[in-house]
Amino acid sequence: MTFKEKLQQKTAQAEEITLRFLPKAEGHAATVMEAMNYSVGAGGKRLRPVLMQAAFELCGGRNAAVEPFMAALEMIHNYSLVHDDLPEMDNGELRRDLPATHIKYGAGMAVLAGDGLLNYAYETALKAFETAEGSQREGCIEALAVLAGKAGIYGMVGGQCLDVEAEEKELTLSQEQLLYVYENKTAALLQAALLCGAALAGTPEAVRNKEKLAQAGYDLGIAFQLQDDILDIESDTQTLGKPAGSDERNGKKTYVSYLGLEAAKQEQKRLSLEAAGLVRALATDHSARSEEAKEFLAELIESLVTRKR
Repeated sequence: MTFKEKLQQKTAQAEEITLRFLPKAEGHAATVMEAMNYSVGAGGKRLRPVLMQAAFELCGGRNAAVEPFMAALEMIHNYSLVHDDLPEMDNGELRRDLPATHIKYGAGMAVLAGDGLLNYAYETALKAFETAEGSQREGCIEALAVLAGKAGIYGMVGGQCLDVEAEEKELTLSQEQLLYVYENKTAALLQAALLCGAALAGTPEAVRNKEKLAQAGYDLGIAFQLQDDILDIESDTQTLGKPAGSDERNGKKTYVSYLGLEAAKQEQKRLSLEAAGLVRALATDHSARSEEAKEFLAELIESLVTRKR
């Protein structure tokens, strides 16, 4: 099976798992549940749950304990997109080729849909205890701490805070400040995917790999955001599934602004290859499944260098 075929298979599996854990839209709160499901069900790369499952298998995880966390992380990611698209934030009207949640349901319901996804993510993650065995139960606690920390004020929300503040006050962020935004707004959830997957495996390999996984997630996150910045310049709305050229229109400073386009491309490639190298150096239990997961994860990271959306 080629890497592309494996990725399609893993993405489809992550899609099924994510949608399975969404709430049924019913009762007096049906509208907010419908908006939540619309936001998550609009598609996407499902990169974060795919990364989490690969890290879980690489570290020797074998049961379904990872699945609630895969869905939970995707809910958190999508809540951030719903709020990002609001007029008070990035004012995006299109997401994944569909009207943004606030365009379809109104701004008030979009706020509630984001709130609902964030809270329901933790309700969903707690379901991992139903299938966790032995040391995996301690792993669930560790994974919950990682998930909450990387999504909160010392992670994604912290990065978004500086990003929004800079736009509202028309501040020009320094390279150091911009890197803080990238590290927290983008890299934090990618780190969470890898670290939660490892923790949930509950194995010695998970402990041994923690430091390298954290660094790989950081490198991947900065590279991923750099590619977003590059695509915003070089791509088009139809390819991206969201408005292209928005950074320039909004006068938003990006790393491309500081480095220049070609240097940004080189840095994006360097970080991606460094992350893939770290993954290939990770410890496994030497089973075929773990070794295959390691190579898949490395190839996935390398493939993001040339992604088009």
